[in-house]
Amino acid sequence: MWARLLVGVGGSGLGLRTSRDGFLRIVGAGCAGKRQASSADADLKKTPLFDFHREQGGKMVGFAGWSMPVQYKDSHIASHMHTREHCSIFDVSHMLQTKVHGKDRVKFMESLVVADIAELKDNQGTLSLFTTEEGGIIDDLIVTKTDQGYLYVVSNAGCADKDSAHMKARLAEFKAAGFDVDLEFLDEALIALQGPSMSQVLQEGLKEDLSKLTFMTSTLATVFGIPGCRVTRCGYTGEDGVEISVPQSRVVELTEKLLANGEVKLAGLGARDSLRLEAGLCLYGNDIDETTTPVEGTLVWTIGKRRRQTKDFPGADIIVPQIKAKTARKRVGLVSTGPPVRQHTPILGPDGKVIGEVTSGCPSPCLKKNVAMGYVDAAFAKHGTAIQVEVRKKAVPATVSKMPFVPTNYYFG
Repeated sequence: MWARLLVGVGGSGLGLRTSRDGFLRIVGAGCAGKRQASSADADLKKTPLFDFHREQGGKMVGFAGWSMPVQYKDSHIASHMHTREHCSIFDVSHMLQTKVHGKDRVKFMESLVVADIAELKDNQGTLSLFTTEEGGIIDDLIVTKTDQGYLYVVSNAGCADKDSAHMKARLAEFKAAGFDVDLEFLDEALIALQGPSMSQVLQEGLKEDLSKLTFMTSTLATVFGIPGCRVTRCGYTGEDGVEISVPQSRVVELTEKLLANGEVKLAGLGARDSLRLEAGLCLYGNDIDETTTPVEGTLVWTIGKRRRQTKDFPGADIIVPQIKAKTARKRVGLVSTGPPVRQHTPILGPDGKVIGEVTSGCPSPCLKKNVAMGYVDAAFAKHGTAIQVEVRKKAVPATVSKMPFVPTNYYFG
């Protein structure tokens, strides 16, 4: 989601490990269809594209309680670069899709998140955050104010149970107070088409002019003959892209029609993780969680200006003063050469003392050097600051860097 996949791929411990070159590898997976099913596999949920993934050579792993493809026949790097240069399809059907109905839907949503939902135009969306009363981040999500009389919300798979319970609890409070609001949790499939040739590929299946659908806007459309699809121009790769919510019964059909174009390939969790890291996008559970505030996570821009003044969102009394007073630590980007930098790598100051920890890291296929993000003491957060990272008990030089590491290509018209 920005937003989104949302429990750490490399840090999930569910069938994945990071190899010596820093890229994701499958543990005991083998080729699709050749691995013996385990009781753990049987407990995993399956998206409507599960059988299709296996037919296409997808290497399936457990991720946030779902069986998901980590890669296909192409290597991780080849899939990553194909997305940067052409376009790829990602199955994100495991994510939680919700409609918020009722005349008090905006008031309800603003009681949970930091964004100014009221100021959104029809069919415009924004990245936002569910926050705790202590100022921590429960999850990141995208909220779209549709012209159909409801809010369309997409949040992370790894937080689905927590998010739905959180919204239901607040719903009960609102209903008890006499407000008009209701929740509808959707069973639709969701796929992301990401990359510079996305518009060329998708336009062939749309009557609507895609040039009028700008970044973070959404529309209902018939896509390649399939009615009732919601197309939102957003994504988690840094490239131009869309997410398409489509009836489960027709998602295979839509995926096959998109793949009929030679520009399009399937991509899995491995490429998605390195793409989002190059784009400087947070991964919930790695880079942000309930112990980090939006200010520490350099996500102040998600907090609406009106909301900062009214201080009427959860945790506002803690979060808003931090904007001016600053915080003791801050999320930063890091670049280095040599051995890859991984999650939990200690970050050291010039004197060798620990000043923070890496939360995500991998070699960048585009930049041919290591990129990472993590939290450091605020005194070391300035761009260009020379620091060190401890890799295999050796101090390796690194530099605090601006993010995104690779320029984003979102479409603004």
